[in-house]
Amino acid sequence: MKKSHIFGLVIIAVMISILVVTAGDASQYVNFSEAYSLAADGNTSKVHVIGELQKDNNGNVIGIDYNPAKDPNYLAFTLVDDKNVARKVVCYSPPASMRDFEKSEKVVVIGRAKGEGQEFLASEILMKCPSKYEETQL
Repeated sequence: MKKSHIFGLVIIAVMISILVVTAGDASQYVNFSEAYSLAADGNTSKVHVIGELQKDNNGNVIGIDYNPAKDPNYLAFTLVDDKNVARKVVCYSPPASMRDFEKSEKVVVIGRAKGEGQEFLASEILMKCPSKYEETQL
């Protein structure tokens, strides 16, 4: 075999190993019921849960526990998933702008369920905020 063929095979092997490692680290989108079911089965991988912040009858966001004077690295809130299941979510790295957080249409939390009936521990929070580029009707 030529050295160029061996080099090519090594490059292909490295690329395949990178794909396998990356695919194994990918998380999945689930609702809270599925997240807690996975946790009960012993699955410790991170999952994505999409939902909305809990609101009262007037449309005001409720259930946010954030006091930067007491602990700027603690955020707890209630998230309602697409199956209308509400769970407490705790994050130890809150988003930089809490004003944008409260205005967000949808929230994606990435993390793990601790156990049935317990809180969901989020390592990341992604927000879908209302776009200022949407057309308004006159």
